[in-house]
Amino acid sequence: MQAMTPSPPPTLDQVFTALADPTRRAILAMLLEDDMAVTDVAAPFSMSLAAISKHLGILAAAGLISQEKRGRVKWCKLEPDSLREASVWMQAFGQFEAVNLDAFERFLAQEFPDPDA
Repeated sequence: MQAMTPSPPPTLDQVFTALADPTRRAILAMLLEDDMAVTDVAAPFSMSLAAISKHLGILAAAGLISQEKRGRVKWCKLEPDSLREASVWMQAFGQFEAVNLDAFERFLAQEFPDPDA
């Protein structure tokens, strides 16, 4: 049996790429409240479960969420510590205070409005 090597930590590029999409930001905002089943995450969106699963995969690859199977249900959990490196990077520019996810989401929504909204 071959030993598994741990995967490298997500890069800053992966985190910002994940945050660049409004659907993924909305998913993160939903997960601020509590862990959610994948089907519950998908419910408010007008896209297929497969499309939501792709978004969740990108968020998981960036370390922003973790996923765990409990019985037949796959659950998603926010991993806020993964934003630490991005927060430190932004603070280096002196124009951002410590990242509050709600405030950061509002900032991103203002700077990059959703054209479908």
